[in-house]
Amino acid sequence: MNGKKSRFAALALAMLAAVWMGEGAGAQQPGPAKKPNILVIFGDDIGTTNVSAYSDGLMGYDTPNIDRIAEEGLRFLHYYAEQSCTAGRAAFLTGQHGIRTGLTKVGFPGAPMGMSQLDPSIGGLLKNLGYATGQFGKNHVGDRNETLPTVNGFDEFFGNLYHLNAEEEPELPDYPKDPQYRAKFGPRGVLKCKATDVDDATEDPRFGRIGRQTIEDTGPLNRKRMETIDDETSAAAIDFMRRQQRAGKPFFCWFNSTRMHLRTHVREAHRGRYTHGDSEYIDGMIEHDAHVGSLLEALDDMGIADDTIVIYTTDNGPHMNTWPDGAMTPFRSEKNTNWEGAFRVPCLVRWPGHIKPGTVTNQLMSHNDWVPTLCAIAGEADIIGKLKRGYKANGIDYKVHLDGFDQSKFLTSVEGSAARNNGAASARNKFFYTDDDGLLVAMRWGDYKFVFSEQRAPGTMQVWAEPFTTLRLQKMFNLFQDPFERADITSNTYWDWNLDHVHFMYGVMNEVFAFVATFDEFPPRSTPPSFNPANLMEEKLREIKVRHWAEQQFPMLSPTSRPRD
Repeated sequence: MNGKKSRFAALALAMLAAVWMGEGAGAQQPGPAKKPNILVIFGDDIGTTNVSAYSDGLMGYDTPNIDRIAEEGLRFLHYYAEQSCTAGRAAFLTGQHGIRTGLTKVGFPGAPMGMSQLDPSIGGLLKNLGYATGQFGKNHVGDRNETLPTVNGFDEFFGNLYHLNAEEEPELPDYPKDPQYRAKFGPRGVLKCKATDVDDATEDPRFGRIGRQTIEDTGPLNRKRMETIDDETSAAAIDFMRRQQRAGKPFFCWFNSTRMHLRTHVREAHRGRYTHGDSEYIDGMIEHDAHVGSLLEALDDMGIADDTIVIYTTDNGPHMNTWPDGAMTPFRSEKNTNWEGAFRVPCLVRWPGHIKPGTVTNQLMSHNDWVPTLCAIAGEADIIGKLKRGYKANGIDYKVHLDGFDQSKFLTSVEGSAARNNGAASARNKFFYTDDDGLLVAMRWGDYKFVFSEQRAPGTMQVWAEPFTTLRLQKMFNLFQDPFERADITSNTYWDWNLDHVHFMYGVMNEVFAFVATFDEFPPRSTPPSFNPANLMEEKLREIKVRHWAEQQFPMLSPTSRPRD
C-alpha cells in the first residue's frame, strides 16, 4: 500500500512537472499581453480650479465625470503642459520639446508651418504597434494638407484646425466683405479625413498637395455650430471606438474638445444651469463635463472600461484675460507667460488593475512623456533609443530626439496621497519652459524653478503684446514652499534667500548646457513665426547681410560671378 502511494505520488509529481515545464501534450506557452485601448481627452484652456477634483467645488459647480477619472485613478498635482494651444498639442503629439519642432506658436491660416512628416506622431508610432488611430476635435498644429493628422499617423480625423476666435472672424462686422479676401485668408471648415494607400496628386493652390488621404470639408465652424460641435466630434470618437471594439482591434482615440477656448457659445437649452450668477463660460464647462461622461459611458456600455487607459488633461493654462469668458487657476499669471499659470494643468489617468484608485502624486510629468510611455505600454520599450539611432514606422524612416521620459513603471507603481505615498519616483525631475517665440525662459529642477526671462505684464492682452524681460540674475522659487510664485512680490527677504541658494544655479546651468547640446545632432525642425512685421524685416535684413558678407569673402559663390551655361 505504501509502495502504491509512493508510485502515485511520483506519477503526480511527474505530471505536474511536465505541465510546469510545458512538456505535456496540451501545455501552451502564455501569449503576448493584450494591448490596452487608449482614450485621451483634451480640454482647451481648462484651468485647474475649473475641475472640481482639484478645487472641491470652490467655484460653485462640480465636474462629476472628470472627477470620476481621478477617483478611479491617479491625480497629478505637478503636471506640465505648455504655454499655449499649438505648443501643448504638439508636445503631446510628438514627444519633442517645442524648440526642437518649432511648434511653440500657431501660424495664420494657410501658413507654411505646422506638423512635419519628418517627425513621428504618437498616432503613427502606435499605429505601427498594431493600433487603430483616430483623432477627433481640435487639431491646431497646421492647416495645410501635409500637416493633417491622416498623413501623420492617424487613420481617421474629424475636427477643426484653429482656435475658436479665429473660426468666427468672418462673422465679425468689420471683416472684409470681398469673398476673395476670405478665400485667401479665412479659415478652412471642419474636415473629415481618412488615410488611404492612394496618393492623390491633386494640388490645392492654398493648402497644398492632398497626398495619401481623402479630405471632406463639412462646412465652416461658425458661432451657431460652435454650440454643438463637440456633440459631433465626441459622437464620431465613440463611433470610432465602437467600430474598433467590434473588429477586435486595440484603439488609440484622441478627443480634443473645443471647450473651453474663447469665445464660448452655449446652446440656449444648456444656458442658466450655473446658480452663482450668469456665466455662459461655466455653462460651457458643465457641458464639457457631460461630453467626458458620454465617452466614459461608451466604454462602460462596450464592456471595455477595464481594458482601456483613460487620460484627461488640457493643452495649456487658462486664458484669464478674457474673464468672465475665461478659466481660473491658483497659479501665478496665465497662458502665454513663463509663470506656472501658463504651464501647470490638470491631469488624471485611469487604468483599472494597473493604477490604484484615488492616488494623488506630487511627482512631475509632462505632455512630452506620453509618447515613450504609451509606446512602452504598447510593447515598444526603447522607443527613445531607437528613434535616436533610426527607426522605421509604417514604412517611414525616422531619426529624432524625444524629450519625454517613459513613465510606465511610475504610473503602475505609485500609490497613496501626495504627501504620503509609497516612494515611487517619476522618471522626470526637470522641465524646460519656453515662450511662444521659442525662447528658453525657465527651468524646473526638482523642487526648484529658475526663471531666466519673465513676463512682467500683470494681465490683460498685454501678456501677448509685451516682450519678455531677460534677467541678468535668475529668479528662483521653491515650488513646494511657494507654489504660487509670490515670494518675489511679497517677501521682504526674498533676495537674501535667493542669494543663499545661488549654488543651485551651477547645477541648473549644467542641465541647460546638456539640453542645448542635444541640438547639435537634432537641430530645430523650424522656427516659430512672428506676428510682428518689424521682426520679419529684421530677419530679412540679417539674411541679406549674411549673404553679402559671404559674397565678399567668397566671390566665386556669388550668383553674378558664376559662369553661365
